[in-house]
Amino acid sequence: MAAPPITNTIRTLRFMAGEMTQAELGERIGVTRQTIAAIEAGKYSPSLESAFRIAKVFGKPLDEVFAWEGE
Repeated sequence: MAAPPITNTIRTLRFMAGEMTQAELGERIGVTRQTIAAIEAGKYSPSLESAFRIAKVFGKPLDEVFAWEGE
């Protein structure tokens, strides 16, 4: 199965936010650490709600956290 055509900058944003852990981010948006890890790795596309919640945690617009690389 191909990876979703969505890229993200979550790992960088976590580092810039005081090295926030995947577990901390997951707690803040209501998902597991494993879900954050899968989203970061590009193995899973987040729901629209989760994507907005992640962007809000970092104070960034959605398009600065996620990008569509599909056709």
